[in-house]
Amino acid sequence: MFKRFYFVLAVGAALACKAAPSKPIKVPGSNDLQPTEQQSTVCKTVAKFISQYNYKKVDLNDSLSAVIFNRYIKSLDEGHNYLLATDIQDFDKYKSALSDDIKNGNLNDVYYMFNVFQKRYEERVKYSIAQLDKTFDFTQKESFTYDRSDLPWVANETAMNNEWTKRVKYDLLNLTLASNDVAKNKEKLKKRYEDLLSQNSKLNTNDVFQIFMDDFTEAIDPHTNYFDPFHAAQFNMEMSRSLQGIGATLESKNEYISISSLVAGGPADKSHQVNNGDRILAVAQGKDGEFQDIIGWRIDNAIKLIRGTKGTVVKLKILPQGKAVSDQPKIVELVREKIVLKDQLVKQEVKTYKNNGKTYKIGVVNVPAFYADFAAYRAGDANYQSTTRDMKLAIDTLKKANVDGIVIDLRENGGGSLNEAISLTGLFIKTGPVVQVRDTQDQIDVNKDEDPSVAYAGPLAVLVDRFSASASEIFAGAIQDYGRGLIIGTQTYGKGTVQSEIDLDKVITPSIAEKLGITSSGDKTKQVSTGSENQFGQLNLTIAKFYRISGNSTQHKGVIPDIQFPSLIPLDKYGEDTDPSALPFDIIPKSDYVKAGDFAAVIPQLTKLHEQRMATSPSNKAFMETIADYKKSEKEKSVTLNEQQLKKQRDEDELKTLNRDNELRVAMGYKPLKKGETKPKKEDLDPLKLEAGQILIDYINLDSKVSRVGTTIK
Repeated sequence: MFKRFYFVLAVGAALACKAAPSKPIKVPGSNDLQPTEQQSTVCKTVAKFISQYNYKKVDLNDSLSAVIFNRYIKSLDEGHNYLLATDIQDFDKYKSALSDDIKNGNLNDVYYMFNVFQKRYEERVKYSIAQLDKTFDFTQKESFTYDRSDLPWVANETAMNNEWTKRVKYDLLNLTLASNDVAKNKEKLKKRYEDLLSQNSKLNTNDVFQIFMDDFTEAIDPHTNYFDPFHAAQFNMEMSRSLQGIGATLESKNEYISISSLVAGGPADKSHQVNNGDRILAVAQGKDGEFQDIIGWRIDNAIKLIRGTKGTVVKLKILPQGKAVSDQPKIVELVREKIVLKDQLVKQEVKTYKNNGKTYKIGVVNVPAFYADFAAYRAGDANYQSTTRDMKLAIDTLKKANVDGIVIDLRENGGGSLNEAISLTGLFIKTGPVVQVRDTQDQIDVNKDEDPSVAYAGPLAVLVDRFSASASEIFAGAIQDYGRGLIIGTQTYGKGTVQSEIDLDKVITPSIAEKLGITSSGDKTKQVSTGSENQFGQLNLTIAKFYRISGNSTQHKGVIPDIQFPSLIPLDKYGEDTDPSALPFDIIPKSDYVKAGDFAAVIPQLTKLHEQRMATSPSNKAFMETIADYKKSEKEKSVTLNEQQLKKQRDEDELKTLNRDNELRVAMGYKPLKKGETKPKKEDLDPLKLEAGQILIDYINLDSKVSRVGTTIK
């Protein structure tokens, strides 16, 4: 089975050689952020890995440099709202230099461009605050272009001021539609702009480095990514669906780090001393640690202090919601635990249908990702969290409920563990190949399910959409190729590449780490000042391409459903085939496998029944209207600044949306809502999920004989 692995590269000598970098250029009016020597080392290391080991062989040349440059400018100012045409002309000299800069670890040009952008951002927000002293006339026939991405860069400061005067007017008009108190509206808007300035001032050198490294790596291919230490921890937390901490979601609000929600059963929840809305003033490590004030901190830095190893103590100085700043804060002592993010795990439900006088029960299993807690698995934890283990539990529950069929919902499932995709497929087939993997040496490895046991052999459908990607496509493709289940929905994303997670702390030599002020501790390098376990971050490097057992790649084309639904997600804007750096589609020889069934004969009949239902379905009518409205709004780039016209337009749109949503509610068995009435939490307005179950019932009810996993339906 294809496993994660780490490269070890003797990069010490190469990294020790320094090219003559350009000198930093100071930009008054910005934070004047500058790259660190550590970032230079990481940049050169990543460049070497990509040049030598990435599946897509590319040269770091002038042509690629221009692609990286364009991506970086787009990341800084996609809407053309801050940088001037003169700034872009100034930056143009770096267009062909970035490839050499990357190879040499010279980030001065990159930081200069960012600092100019930050200066322009600061100027725009301060200009906006100054405009609040003016009186605006909302009776004029005037419009504001909020999406300038396809327009030329603004020529000069005078023209930019004109654009931002309209932006401020639009912001104020939005508040005016809700309240006519001009003074309060201006004060509220001023506070919003001041918060933007505050957040801008907190940007640091790591932010710049992460933005640029995203643009560099994604210019190679969309799924080769560098993660700095914080984002690497976030990535691995999402993969395992667990973390070690206090079980609280944080948010930054008015310079305070506040509690936005608590994980049920987590340390914060069990303490009964922490509540939503509480503000955290300071954090201390251990029973006797000194408190460190975190007021005004960035949220990622606060998270680093609050998270920690299971079993350790963290103390919080908390100001409860509703208490004045002058009130005495309370001290809460918590013992960190392993927190399982249960709301992001496999979930099952049972949908009941009436069809021709008969009642059917269809189990629906939502799979949000292909996750696995690798650390718990390696530690020998028999109850480690994984998609396959959770799916088996869900299937057992649905079997006890005597469901007639199961729909597996993979919509918006962007993938995850390749091994989990293989083992999950194994729950529905006896044995056989699941996916083929071709590496950089053109060697093909066939990954198989070796377990003959089958967790579920009944009627099966898999629901996908445009955001079903990677591991989701492996699973859906295998189910389709085996004829094991129906694939329903829209064309999937088309990600057919495999990434290896490279811990750069295991790559960069101790001598280089020591030179950067980082001391070596066994296999790990540790920064004394922060205590972080990872200092250099992680590179997810594309090292292989996967193929279906039929020989087709899912790259670019994805998986085409047997029965297709209309897509709310624009297929021409999202998907692998929309990214110019994506690898191409190709085909290799098919694997040796035996089909479990064949739906070819019944798909036309199922499609006909589905289309007949959709033709008269009120819920489908409402859904199609939603798609039409979305497409219309996508084309709009400007908005009126006339209060009467905007209010009329908003009221009409709000009424249209309410009527359409109520049409959907009634069609799905809910009562319509009145204007301003709150939507019930348990309301499930998902007609596509309901229709997927109905299609599966159609299949069950077919009069003709259909071979299905060793059984015959009559």
